[in-house]
Amino acid sequence: MAEITASTVNELRRKTNAGMMDCKKALTEAGGDMEAAIDILRKKGIASSSKRADREAKEGTVQALLNAEATVGALVEVNCETDFVGKNEGFRSFVDTVARQIISEGTTDGDLVAALAQPVAGGTLTLDEVIKAKGGEVGENIVLRRFVRFAAPAGGAVASYIHLGGKVGVLLEATAGKAETLASEAFKTLLKDINLHIAASSPICVGRESVDAELVAKERAIYADSDRLKGKPAGVIESILTGMVGKFFSQVCLLEQAFVKDPDKTVGQLVEETGKALGDTVVVTRFVRFALGEELKA
Repeated sequence: MAEITASTVNELRRKTNAGMMDCKKALTEAGGDMEAAIDILRKKGIASSSKRADREAKEGTVQALLNAEATVGALVEVNCETDFVGKNEGFRSFVDTVARQIISEGTTDGDLVAALAQPVAGGTLTLDEVIKAKGGEVGENIVLRRFVRFAAPAGGAVASYIHLGGKVGVLLEATAGKAETLASEAFKTLLKDINLHIAASSPICVGRESVDAELVAKERAIYADSDRLKGKPAGVIESILTGMVGKFFSQVCLLEQAFVKDPDKTVGQLVEETGKALGDTVVVTRFVRFALGEELKA
């Protein structure tokens, strides 16, 4: 039996326009076979005869929403078929409704199946059914492609930023030692500046300890085989390799990147300076950056 993953269920939903739970049941019955699951849904009359679900939803918007205390935030990507619908205020208002649902009921691990199966606050329909109804209203395939939900720990705050009218979105979490730091304008400005930096510079993680070891090994192997190192003594090669890997970290790690507003300092130095000015220690704990329509990691 093939593994039934959230992505598999979501793919069946996209192909058939059936509900998430119906798709999961059909895949289970079909032993994970996609085509057999489609046939099961068709026989049960669940799969839509409309071809809307087969049309690709590549437009849409990335939007963010925070709770009033800025301690919980959601970043969502909702896709539609045309730029016309994606820019429509009604559609964007609907995406806010989706984000609000994620804040109140969403999982912290971005589980689409679980999120779509939950009843929308104040109603009897699931989020999946509400999204399908919106698709019927506008006549396009509408898909909640992904989301992330941050719930900050005690002493933490969440901030967001949307760039290029919904083409890029960032959700950021940071902590401080004192409550007054979280309420200060300097702290809020710091988070705003870091969000702007993330949107512009696309780091992949906060610090080098979070970079995938396989990725580092792959980069190091590429550098080791480069023409620059051919014929060099072993000691010199190791020194150059260390420098090249360090440069790689400075390109992908948020805290080691040159700050876009002041390239003479790193983001890490900016965080440290702000913390010292506030008489506190500020720590950037995590972030997520969504770009509309980008290829998703497996």
